[in-house]
Amino acid sequence: MGGGGDLCSRRMALVGGVGLVVLALALVSARAELRRFEQPAKPDGSLGFLVVGDWGRRGDYNQSRVAVQMGRVGEKLDIDFVVSTGDNFYDNGLTGEHDPAFEESFTNIYTAKSLQKQWYSVLGNHDYRGDAEAQLSPVLRRIDRRWLCLRSFIVDAELVEIFFLDTTPFVKSYFTDAEGHTYDWRGIKSRKTYIANLLKDVESALKASTAKWKIVVGHHAIRSISHHGDTKELLKYLLPILRANSVDFYVNGHDHCLQQIGDTESPIQFLTSGAGSKAWRGDIKETNRGDVSFFYDGQGFMSVRLTRSDAEIAFYDVFGKVLHTWTVSKQLHSAI
Repeated sequence: MGGGGDLCSRRMALVGGVGLVVLALALVSARAELRRFEQPAKPDGSLGFLVVGDWGRRGDYNQSRVAVQMGRVGEKLDIDFVVSTGDNFYDNGLTGEHDPAFEESFTNIYTAKSLQKQWYSVLGNHDYRGDAEAQLSPVLRRIDRRWLCLRSFIVDAELVEIFFLDTTPFVKSYFTDAEGHTYDWRGIKSRKTYIANLLKDVESALKASTAKWKIVVGHHAIRSISHHGDTKELLKYLLPILRANSVDFYVNGHDHCLQQIGDTESPIQFLTSGAGSKAWRGDIKETNRGDVSFFYDGQGFMSVRLTRSDAEIAFYDVFGKVLHTWTVSKQLHSAI
């Protein structure tokens, strides 16, 4: 009888163990899938938003001037939301959830009525130099309801899906040669595993997408002729996935400039909007100028307007002057 009881106990333990494993796998699967947020389009199906990056300097380096012009353009275009391409707080991110820099560099700067919309943000390398987890915290959303920053996520805005990616862990040098900086890698247990899982999730989501337009947002450039240049890790690992899944635009910051570069092997346009404050580096990589449609080294921002058939990109300087516009029709874009 005792032996039977022991056998029964062992079977129950085995079943319980399997149950725990199944539960653990389910949790891993749930964690791996990118979070999705619904963003309604206008009644006519169109959509408009602004893009700004590399901005958080308590209003200095013309951040406040850029913010004023963003407000004016945002009102004119009746924007639906704002995208931040990272490096949200300089020089070393936030010190915690209650760092006054959050309000001093965000809430108190972007005060225009048209900018009181949802802000979708990714982390940049400077954000990782502080408390990266703080920017992801719901505490900040309670301080300012506009703020939404996650490592990677998807915004489903009906005619467009925007895939926000955490590109900082891709850059190997941040791990091997930090140049005296300390990075907050608490959310990155293994760089190799983190990148592999993210690429798998992004590829799966892109393949499943039926949106008219597909936009990918990351902090680091895939192609750039400015200070930092191309990001070799993104060229190697991410770009092939974007090409294979009909991505229309890759949008980034990191380089403190505005630029548009076309891909040589697909219709993808690489759009940099990282000029939200400090700019004018003055160094351009002359050897990497192929397929450059536009480059501006000063402060400014970008707008995107989408309909089911057309996309219009515009770049603005610190005075609100339109520096460059580019329009593409989806029919033409699909036929290339």
